[in-house]
Amino acid sequence: MPTTKTDRLEIRSSDDVVKVRQQTRILAAEAGLSLVDQTKVITAASELARNTLDYGGGGSVQIEFVEAGSRHGVRLTFQDQGPGIADIQEALKDGFTTGSGLGLGLGGAKRLSNEFNIESTVGLGTKIQITRWKTG
Repeated sequence: MPTTKTDRLEIRSSDDVVKVRQQTRILAAEAGLSLVDQTKVITAASELARNTLDYGGGGSVQIEFVEAGSRHGVRLTFQDQGPGIADIQEALKDGFTTGSGLGLGLGGAKRLSNEFNIESTVGLGTKIQITRWKTG
């Protein structure tokens, strides 16, 4: 899948979560995503950036403009070296949280994405990749 533009951002503070949202907004607009699709991918990016900071102890995100044939969109890959997720299926359920949040982050991000992939190893960290494609 060709990538024509990539940005990598560190996620170490709440200010970095804001930067992730801003950069996602820029690339989503450049990719031609509708306002609704932009909002979906920005919301998912915000949730995952916050999880990377709060539960993963910080990490990074790679934000890419991607093309596959005539399709194009935005792909985000979040990575941390935090404690990992012991039960991914349980973590994806609405209401599940190991903190004080509402437990909508992972499941919500999955619903807001066209493609969602998560890999996690307890003690080594988590990698989550989402893609939102231009529709219409």
